[in-house]
Amino acid sequence: MIITSCVIQKDMKRLAGARSICLDAYGTDLNGKKYDLEIQREDKGADPYRARYHSSVMDIENLDAGQEFKDLPETYTIFITEKDFYGKGEPLYIVERMNLTTGKYFDDGEHILYVNGEYRGDSALGKLMHDFNCTDAKDMNFALMAERTRYLKENPKGVDEMCKSMEEMRNEADLTARKNIAFNLINIGKLSFEEIAKCSELSLEEVKTLAEQKEA
Repeated sequence: MIITSCVIQKDMKRLAGARSICLDAYGTDLNGKKYDLEIQREDKGADPYRARYHSSVMDIENLDAGQEFKDLPETYTIFITEKDFYGKGEPLYIVERMNLTTGKYFDDGEHILYVNGEYRGDSALGKLMHDFNCTDAKDMNFALMAERTRYLKENPKGVDEMCKSMEEMRNEADLTARKNIAFNLINIGKLSFEEIAKCSELSLEEVKTLAEQKEA
């Protein structure tokens, strides 16, 4: 599997009124398969219902009007959890749908994986989890990750790049929250667009756009 493209903090399109979502890392491989990689420090961030929602949003993103359902790409939702989410000591937990009556896989192209961030075996995955939790580049197993860590922590350009990325993430989270507030006020229907704009600190045009999405 070779990833040909990857977008960090990917905003996905959504149906009007649905909860917005931003993927930690969204990638595509040579065969057109789609990957959502999420880093979760707390168990609540890796709730199975959240995995289900992330997977469904990738489906919405990748099927346009007029396309056949069979055109949906194979998708992988991958949660790397700080702790062993299922507590069984396994490096990887693979979740697949099954037809319980026939005992066979449903084979719908949807895959959900939980990676145990506590695992420290001799396998490539164990070494990768070590590097994920390592703060010193010289102690890492994989040269590429060590190189990137040095760049972000020791190179002035890398430090500046990381600071800008963090600022963009904070701004994006704030904008999403303000849009959600505006959308809820629009649904309530008690305030004018001007009042909603003032409450949410959005522009009047942004509020009107949200209202149009609601009507659509």
